[in-house]
Amino acid sequence: MHLFITGVAGFLGSHLANYYLSKGFKVSGNDNLIGGYRDNVDKKVNFHNFDCEDFFRMDKVLKKVDILIHAAAFAHEGLSVFSPHLISKNIVSGSTSVFSAAANNKIKRIIFCSSMARYGKLDPPFKETDNPNPVDPYGISKLAAEKILINICETHNIEYNIAVPHNIIGDKQRYNDPFRNVASIMINLMLQNKRPIIYGDGEQKRSFSDIEDCIFCIDKLVRNKNIKSELVNIGPDDNYISINELYKLISNKLKFNKEPIYYPDRPNEVKYANCSAEKSKKILGYKKNKNIDESIDDIIKYIKNRGTRDFKYDYNLEILNDKTPVTWRKKIF
Repeated sequence: MHLFITGVAGFLGSHLANYYLSKGFKVSGNDNLIGGYRDNVDKKVNFHNFDCEDFFRMDKVLKKVDILIHAAAFAHEGLSVFSPHLISKNIVSGSTSVFSAAANNKIKRIIFCSSMARYGKLDPPFKETDNPNPVDPYGISKLAAEKILINICETHNIEYNIAVPHNIIGDKQRYNDPFRNVASIMINLMLQNKRPIIYGDGEQKRSFSDIEDCIFCIDKLVRNKNIKSELVNIGPDDNYISINELYKLISNKLKFNKEPIYYPDRPNEVKYANCSAEKSKKILGYKKNKNIDESIDDIIKYIKNRGTRDFKYDYNLEILNDKTPVTWRKKIF
């Protein structure tokens, strides 16, 4: 069985690749290496370095592929408010390129990794039956990509499933990106004896999903022939933790005794966000095997082994005004 993973050098993509290699799959994948690390990719993966928006290269590499997992994206919800063209082009145009090439190559099944951002500021826990109402260009783009996928798959008789993972954490996550991955950013800063930054009052609440539990669920969407045309939340609906509590958990582990620096809220940030796990428990057999404490330990070990890094501003801000976080405008990290 030949499986292709977009974003294979990224956090989710590289873990998926390792999992399917261990199951005896032939694994190929692509990545533009902006959001991922090249050393995340196992040598057994047939790796292609190009962007998903390149339809003609995508069409070529998807020949003789059985299953496609589309995990690539500029996963920058907050940044999308100030770089909407960059983010929407990457997600909508990139996803359309991937899905079109898959259809042209008669791929049997597509798994699309969407985002909890599709729900916006609905009352949590978010359910799959809720009417999505995204509040930023990232969430809007993910929802648009879902609709394009469904249209292409239904027109060309391709099986599909849509995974909605939320706040995944674990090792191999990029930790020198100033725009995302709050736990990894905090750890990278604290290990350099630098005070972490928190936006707003720090009482934003999230439920974090360990990468291993996420892979378990995605695998069911990939390989269970009886599960198709489904949209499923992936992650716990308990373990609800504030950013302040996350800071305390990490600082206690690292014996870091400096207070965080607080900056004003970022526009359109969702205050309380977690998803219902009811459907994933029912049809995927989801259960939480690792708690956030263990996940944080994995990240700390990973960053210590690789070494701390200076932050890289790989994305240009398209809108600069008084609402643009000063941390990004002045590159404070």
